[in-house]
Amino acid sequence: MQIIEISLKNDSYFMIKYNLKCNNNHEFESWFSDSEEFNKLNKKKLLECIYCSSNKIEKSIMAPMISGMKLNQESVNILDKKLLKEKKELIKLREHIEKNFEFVGDKLSKKIRDIYYDKDTKKSIYGTATPEERKELAEEGIDLLSIPWVSKDN
Repeated sequence: MQIIEISLKNDSYFMIKYNLKCNNNHEFESWFSDSEEFNKLNKKKLLECIYCSSNKIEKSIMAPMISGMKLNQESVNILDKKLLKEKKELIKLREHIEKNFEFVGDKLSKKIRDIYYDKDTKKSIYGTATPEERKELAEEGIDLLSIPWVSKDN
């Protein structure tokens, strides 16, 4: 666990980074405003493995590392630039998907099965699936990839 303090102008923000692990033993990291936020999101099954989309998540063994850091304006600008760069990359990915894949909306699980079981079909699709649909597809051996859908407007 790593705790950092970020001071922007007169406001301070604390973030906690946890090492997480899903029930399939995938390990990854995520940031939370506090430990209660992690507990609340996990209890509601809103956390999901970045590799397999499992929502059975627990904190992994971690060594605490606490650091306080006052950010000057230059550091804030660097963070803003990095964040903007990541957002631009996600928007490029979104635009590529929208241009090259067919949007099937909430019919993704049905359409993906049609494509998966008809080996002659080579369609590329995207859409939405519920956690239950994701689980059923995974049980059938159909892997899905979750991509953060960044708004183009902000």
